[in-house]
Parts: sequence; structure tokens; C-alpha cells
Amino acid sequence: MPELPEVEIVARSLAAQVLQHKITAIEKLDWERMVETPDLATFRATLPDRCILAIGRRAKWLLMTLDAGWTLALHLRMSGNLTVQAAEAMPDIYTHLVLALDDGRRIFFQDQRKFGRVRLLDPVGLAALHASLGPEPLDTQFAINDLAQLLARRNARLKPLLLNQAIIAGLGNIYVDEALWYAHLHPLRAASSLDPDEVERLYYAIRTVLQQGIQNHGSTLRTYRNSYGEPGNNQEHFAVYDRKQQPCPRCGTPIKRILVAQRGTHFCPVCQPDPSALPITVENNR
Repeated sequence: MPELPEVEIVARSLAAQVLQHKITAIEKLDWERMVETPDLATFRATLPDRCILAIGRRAKWLLMTLDAGWTLALHLRMSGNLTVQAAEAMPDIYTHLVLALDDGRRIFFQDQRKFGRVRLLDPVGLAALHASLGPEPLDTQFAINDLAQLLARRNARLKPLLLNQAIIAGLGNIYVDEALWYAHLHPLRAASSLDPDEVERLYYAIRTVLQQGIQNHGSTLRTYRNSYGEPGNNQEHFAVYDRKQQPCPRCGTPIKRILVAQRGTHFCPVCQPDPSALPITVENNR
């Protein structure tokens, strides 16, 4: 968290405010480990005076296209937020990066847990980032057959496989749980065990939950905000995620929460039947 829908909303709301503006200075950078590449001296010397030409997204990375061939890539991780603030706004202790703009406003990167990361990439670095990530599930070029091929050659369980950004881009804990519920698939199903109808259900379920998340401006469980500082409301539309012991919207059975690959995983035991007797860690649902 944030996942694909949240990063997409941040990108759109940020673009609406800062396109064609110039970054004039790095006013604050107090958590230097957030800069993954290049070295800090190059980062500090290169970023000022760059004009923001475009803002987009790749997987969970926000991509800010700058002039002179540079791209500022930002990953919000668990608790990061990017907001545009007025000139008089004061950064708090959780604001670890402040970029000054040519009109006096600033871009704040706030991150309570200090998991967020920043990369300033040249064209080679940007190409490497793209190559490290799987296909975009909302891309018009991504078809049912593409998903079928990704699943057919892997015996991994569905939940951890769908979380793997090198396999398919942008999905996280929330939207995988939601998609598997829509598709009537247990999170422990082996990916290669899906028949064509199940693959098709999963394909449309993934696209449905991601589009729903975007339409509802993202899911705000704790800290997520768009670049205006506004929360999303997709959490009001969850079918299973964060709904342990609440009734399944389809059948009324209480939602269960288990651990899969150390991730809290929500599902309906009736709508998403357990495919095997594989051992799993079940939390106390009382």
C-alpha cells in the first residue's frame, strides 16, 4: 500500500498541479537512504532546474519525466505520500524530501515509516526499471492469453505469484485479495491448476478491482492521500479485504483471514474453496 490505483491517482492529481513547472531546489532531504540512485552528490546537483514534462506510473512507481532526459522515479511503499503544498506550508518530521517549484509551491514526500524510495534515472536506468517489471494488467495489450501463459508454467500459489511485481505489475495485498474473491479462487490454488474459464474470471476480476479502485480515488486505510491531500473511498467497497468475520457479500459466510507468504490474506471459505490440504497458518478469528 499504495498499490496501482493509489499511485495512478497520485500521478493524475500531481500532474494536474505541477506540469511544466520547474524544480528549483531540494529544500529538504533528511533521510538520505531514500535515494537509491545516483549517488547523493549527483542527485543534489542534477535535480534542480529540471522542468516537469510529464507524470505517469509504472507498476507502483510514480514516474516524473524531466527535461534533459532524466526521470524522477518515486516509490511510496507502505506509508508514503506526495502532496503539493503552498509556499508557507511547513514540513513536519515525517516529510523527508521537499522539492521547491518555480512558483513558490513545494512538493512534499511524507513517509512515516521511511520505506519510500527515490531514483533519478537516465534513459538506460529507466529502461532497466521497465524491464524488471511484469506487464501492466490494465494495458490494452494485456490479454487473457497473456495471463494464461504467465500462470500455466508456474506451480506457485496464486496469492504470492500475483504479488510478484516481476510477474504482473502493480498488484498488492488489497487488490489481490479482492480479485481472487471476484474470481471465486482460493489464494492457495496453484497457478498452473487454473482451467481456461478460471483464467478468464481472474483476468476480468483483476481489471475490475483495479478500475474500481481508480474510480473510487484509491483505498485509504491509514495514511494514503492524493496529491491534494484528499483520502480515497475505495475501502468502503471492499468485498473481503480487512473484513475478517464480517459476512461475505455473496453468501453471507464469515470472511476468514489467514497468512500466506507472511501476508494477511482475506477470503470466503465457501465462495473460494480450499483446493488442497496444504498446511497454512490460520489466525485466531475470534
